Amino acid sequence: MNSTGNQAVRYGIIGCGMMGQEHLRNIALLAQTSVTRIFEPDPHMTELSLSLASGAQPASSLEDVVTSEDVDCLLIASPNFRHAEQLNAIAKLRPLPLLLEKPACTSLSEVQNLIQLGKRYPQPIWVAMEYRYMPPVASLSAEVHNQLHTGPVKMISIREHRFPFLTKVGDWNRFNRYTGGTLVEKCCHFFDLMRHLTRSEPIRIYASASVAHNHLDEHYPEGTPDILDHAYVVVDFQSGQRAMLELCMFAEGSRYQEEISVVGPTGKVECFVPGPGRFWPEHLGAAPVPKVIISPRNPKGPRELEVPVDPVALAAGDHNGSTFYQHQKFNAVVRGQGMVEVSLRDGLAAVLMGLAAQESAQTGMSIDLTQGKYAWSQLDGL
Repeated sequence: MNSTGNQAVRYGIIGCGMMGQEHLRNIALLAQTSVTRIFEPDPHMTELSLSLASGAQPASSLEDVVTSEDVDCLLIASPNFRHAEQLNAIAKLRPLPLLLEKPACTSLSEVQNLIQLGKRYPQPIWVAMEYRYMPPVASLSAEVHNQLHTGPVKMISIREHRFPFLTKVGDWNRFNRYTGGTLVEKCCHFFDLMRHLTRSEPIRIYASASVAHNHLDEHYPEGTPDILDHAYVVVDFQSGQRAMLELCMFAEGSRYQEEISVVGPTGKVECFVPGPGRFWPEHLGAAPVPKVIISPRNPKGPRELEVPVDPVALAAGDHNGSTFYQHQKFNAVVRGQGMVEVSLRDGLAAVLMGLAAQESAQTGMSIDLTQGKYAWSQLDGL
């Protein structure tokens, strides 16, 4: 790849709605880094984006961004169902280092397409799994991987109790055909965390889920929204480890949005992550501080550690500073001074797990991930 060394890194942005604008606020915090081109079809979102990126120019097409000489790397933050087609267009026009928002794609056919693209794409592709970089989750991950307080991990439990899907341009996030389904769109983060924490591959997945409450009173030309709003998902791993996800998207009254518990034979480590600070009720005072709790079996006695997030990074988005820390690391890759930590293979593995979980929820059957259309082994070689 072309290294920019210590020179300025110039981003081109493809898709700049709500999440793209969070990226803009975080990129602005990085030294020697700027956004030079933005392609966003919605005029209002374009206006908001340009107000956040001093010096950026609006582009009339994806091609205008990709072929501009003042662009060193790309961010795709468009709706989910555009990711695969846009990645293919970039590969043909001018492959550049790329940060691809999750999920990498939304269907099995796109997974197959991106497997082949990934094998020939000559530049780094980093899939944006922000949850890995939330400080309390990163702290928990370090505890899990050093095994100091847990020993070899046996069980992982992830609970997310949060607000419903927000309104986005064109309401594309209301339908499975555009999102890949809730267990792809939202939960790919958690399937990625499971693989990251276990350092193993999934062999079986079972999901129980439905639409119980959210968006049922909304009506669009395409009908009533069909995205799931609550679920349990159980995953067995090749290593013998087990993981469970509990999702509820009508539980934003919770003090913490994510709670992760990891247990081994010698102890337990947990982390507690609050939701976006802008949603915390003012009358309750300051928003909760993330924390990690270490609970050894012997000697007994939980130890609670606060894991505060840098206030500037915290204010720049809804993901506990993780978008900033992710861009720091991606920036190093673009400069030739770092390695990709969340690969296209990781991104596609999370999509496969999400699609399999969607099918399991629909059929009531567990899905084998060692063979057939959802087999993770098809990603070998990426």
